[in-house]
Amino acid sequence: MNADILNIGQAAEASGISAKMIRHYEDVGLVPPASRTFSGYRTYNHRDVHMLRFIKHSRDLGFSIKQIGDLLSLWRDQNRPSSKVKSMATEHIGMLDRKIQELSAMKSELTRLVSCCHGDTRPDCPILDKLAQNK
Repeated sequence: MNADILNIGQAAEASGISAKMIRHYEDVGLVPPASRTFSGYRTYNHRDVHMLRFIKHSRDLGFSIKQIGDLLSLWRDQNRPSSKVKSMATEHIGMLDRKIQELSAMKSELTRLVSCCHGDTRPDCPILDKLAQNK
């Protein structure tokens, strides 16, 4: 195989995205269908790996598949205004802030419940009691 052409395993290793996720991204239309060998194996070039790394970094920052699709479109459009990208990133920061607040509230409640539980051999458990409530 040509050194510039990678199979899916090599593309996965080079991009940090599993082969299963690369196939999924292709299935959902995030990445275009891969080129194929005569025997049907997917092949990738270094430009494809660069795009996969972009996707990985975007996923690491918590962007959704749809948002990544939008970011990829903006990335490919050399005439895009950077204000669109900044707006998307700012909106995402707001979502992350809300999620952090939700997680913090969950942690506080769970910490409170853990402090109320004796954690001994007795069967009574405020953690389970709270989880069983219909609220």
